[in-house]
Amino acid sequence: MKINPDDFRVPEGKKLCLDKCPTKTKRVYKSKDDYRRMLEAQVQRLDELQQLLYASNQYAVLLIFQAMDAAGKDGVIRHVMSGVNPQGCQVFSFKHPSPAELAHDFLWRTTRDLPERGKIGIFNRSYYEEVLIVRVHPEILRGENLPGAAKNIWKRRFRSITDLERHLHANGTRIIKFFLHLSKEEQRKRFLARIDEADKNWKFSAGDVEERKFWEDYMHAYQEALAATSTKQSPWYVVPADDKENARLIVSQIVVETLEQLDMRYPPTSPERRRELQAIRRRLTRAQSGD
Repeated sequence: MKINPDDFRVPEGKKLCLDKCPTKTKRVYKSKDDYRRMLEAQVQRLDELQQLLYASNQYAVLLIFQAMDAAGKDGVIRHVMSGVNPQGCQVFSFKHPSPAELAHDFLWRTTRDLPERGKIGIFNRSYYEEVLIVRVHPEILRGENLPGAAKNIWKRRFRSITDLERHLHANGTRIIKFFLHLSKEEQRKRFLARIDEADKNWKFSAGDVEERKFWEDYMHAYQEALAATSTKQSPWYVVPADDKENARLIVSQIVVETLEQLDMRYPPTSPERRRELQAIRRRLTRAQSGD
């Protein structure tokens, strides 16, 4: 089955209703073996494109992953990026802000970790937390001690985010944003698996269950944020996440297709450089023959 990224893309300037977005869709793979072959091919292609991205040295790529707990962000990042040279890819995870981070503007802690040209940066959670968890838990906002914090705060932050992403795009950073859309029932099953399987116990905390009480609040915050900040240059994709393997294939193809659309090429070799390389080649050939 061919994946059409537009099926998952949040259109710019339109309202979004997550209740109408599926958490499960028709599988793009036929079997587990087919899944592994498809993912391996996508990972290999992504590795080739990352090398080209590094050699051309014009663009940076930022992948942003947001989701409810247990939606599979770590698994997507691990499997999709498994074949990429670690020197060309960096992953950053953002937890609850520290006192030093709270003392700065809400974009400060993440902008420090933006990818440089030629590299892929991955944000496992991001500056979007400031319009998601902070919106659901306003006590965090009070800790930021902002002047007039309650007045149009979310619209102002949406504007700050889109302004930042517009600036980054104009300077060569391509941003792809993924919301892994998990159903509440599937989350319950995955939480139970984390309790029942010993090697997954470390992933579970009582706080995860407490956050389920705010599910509807989170869905409201997500649909407002995604609708307000999905643009042609920096789109959001709502990826059905109840099927982990399916989600990985959808994400990998979207990333590959985005990179393929960039105007990238290996730097040309000048006549002078070519003559230099041929001279070095002759010396190496003589060295091999014992001269």
